[in-house]
Amino acid sequence: MSKQTVLGRVALLARANIHALLDQAEDPQTMLDQLIRDYTNSISEADQTVATVLGGLRLLEADRDEDAAAAAEWGEKALAASRRADGLRAAGSAAEADRFDGLARVALERQLRAEREAADAEPVIAAQTEVAGRLRKGLDAMKGKLAELTAKRDELVARARTAEAQNRMLDAVRSIDVTDPTSELGRFEDKVRREEARALGREELAASSLDAQFEALDGLARAEEVEARLAALKSAGPA
Repeated sequence: MSKQTVLGRVALLARANIHALLDQAEDPQTMLDQLIRDYTNSISEADQTVATVLGGLRLLEADRDEDAAAAAEWGEKALAASRRADGLRAAGSAAEADRFDGLARVALERQLRAEREAADAEPVIAAQTEVAGRLRKGLDAMKGKLAELTAKRDELVARARTAEAQNRMLDAVRSIDVTDPTSELGRFEDKVRREEARALGREELAASSLDAQFEALDGLARAEEVEARLAALKSAGPA
């Protein structure tokens, strides 16, 4: 993935309005899980990109420093060759002096080339430094968003579980509502009341039957007494 693509994604995700996204989502928890995965993946990619950018930046800085050191070294060599030439020329060795002046010129050319390469590296280093800074800033923002997402997801899951537990409790309470005639407990109570009424009815019928039997027995005793008295009258004869 290119630096520009990563930078674009970092900027987009860092600016994301989490609350607005959740308001538009049909399933906020699923969306949060997906956002967390996206942020985690993007942070990992951006981390790798930052490491690559910083590695390249350090190499550029090392090359620039090497060129700057080389320029300084070639300057010292040019100065030494020039002074040697001056000394030889003063001693009357013109040919040898010209040779050292030639060495001084070569050293100065190499010094200029090294200085130019060091100078050319400066804008590249500045651009890479800016990119690295933007990536780091975006990464910090994304990591903050990731922490916010994780906390929001944990809060949402906890609230969902609490609501689910409350609904289960309310369903349980409704299922045992004794005032509800359609509930199982209400139907069972009606059945018990019917059985109790049936038992009372049977008890009443049994009592009525027993009373009738006693009344019949009393009637039979009276009839027998009447017959006994009649037989006694007959056995007494005429007066």
